[in-house]
Amino acid sequence: MTSKEKALSEKAVLITDRLKERYSSECALEYQGEPWKLLVLARLSAQCTDKRVNIVAVPLFERYPTLESMAECDIQELENIIKPCGLYRMKAKDIKESCRTLIEKYNGVVPDNMDDLLTLSGVGRKIANLLLGDIYGLPAIVADTHCIRISGRLGFTSEKEKNPLKVEKALKKYVPEEEQSDFCHRIVQFGREVCSARSPMCENCFLSDLCEYNKN
Repeated sequence: MTSKEKALSEKAVLITDRLKERYSSECALEYQGEPWKLLVLARLSAQCTDKRVNIVAVPLFERYPTLESMAECDIQELENIIKPCGLYRMKAKDIKESCRTLIEKYNGVVPDNMDDLLTLSGVGRKIANLLLGDIYGLPAIVADTHCIRISGRLGFTSEKEKNPLKVEKALKKYVPEEEQSDFCHRIVQFGREVCSARSPMCENCFLSDLCEYNKN
């Protein structure tokens, strides 16, 4: 490990500890402890707020309370329910197909590894990492827009770096494995409350002394 990498690892520990003092690590998506529901809600959350997804989840899971009922749903009826989340035709197709795959290929169990998760319709690394971290407690970095933006500002990556995989790999290198999933949940809250895209509140930020964006 180079001196720079060591310094970044030490900084990651400090940031992780400060985030812990401020924020819960609870997943914002209300999936009622059922892994397949988290898969569904994560797909709905693309280009949609968690708040709206949680509102739509109520009638959605009332209509389709089981994995089997979701897999066998009428696609047009599913589209109508999830329409407020946007991109509803593609999302409905992915949800129905992924639920069928869970039943037919994985005995109704959400896989516990990246390769198998990526075989599910509509699942990319972001959703896969969310599932691995929240369901199985495995080391996982969810490189969403908040995570990408803040990683650049804090100096873990270049501020110009927008590639989710590169950000994921960088943070995996520096954030302690046992903290990675919780770190990402907390970063989202930090991004919404303090380090927003357009107007970060640097003067009131509890990470300002560790932030390259603030220093520059």
